[in-house]
Amino acid sequence: MSIYWHLPIMIIIISLVYSATRYDQWGMILREAFRWGLRMVSFLVMIAVVLVVLSFFI
Repeated sequence: MSIYWHLPIMIIIISLVYSATRYDQWGMILREAFRWGLRMVSFLVMIAVVLVVLSFFI
């Protein structure tokens, strides 16, 4: 089993916990968790793209 199967679950949990430390209402928690998860996924995708591009040149 690949460790990457756990990545979406970890992103969801981390986003919810981080958002819950900042807000008290569920609507705000879920909205901020979605935005935070989107930022985290885009950051990880950018890192993956950079690593793939570097692997072609090295």
